[in-house]
Amino acid sequence: MVAKTMAQEKSCQECDQENQCQEAYRRLGDTKSPSVVLKAVVAFLLPLTVFIAALAAFEGILAGAINTKGLRTALSFLLALMVTAVCILIIKAKRKNITPPRGRG
Repeated sequence: MVAKTMAQEKSCQECDQENQCQEAYRRLGDTKSPSVVLKAVVAFLLPLTVFIAALAAFEGILAGAINTKGLRTALSFLLALMVTAVCILIIKAKRKNITPPRGRG
């Protein structure tokens, strides 16, 4: 790793565009855009967490109602997928500032 860094420094010193390259990286580091950490957590970790929690919850709820383990696992999986899909739809709706349609009346 140290040898690679030394080789890169030597390459940069011999490059005709050394200052332009450094300026480009400096500008990239000085961006004032908002952090994407929260968006990444909401997009990836929240649905995964919702799925795992729903799967565990449905497995526990169905444990007393269904004696066949394979059927219980399949139903728990499908119900957890539905809950996760609803969660994803809510996230997308909030991101686009779309409110759910209200019933007539």
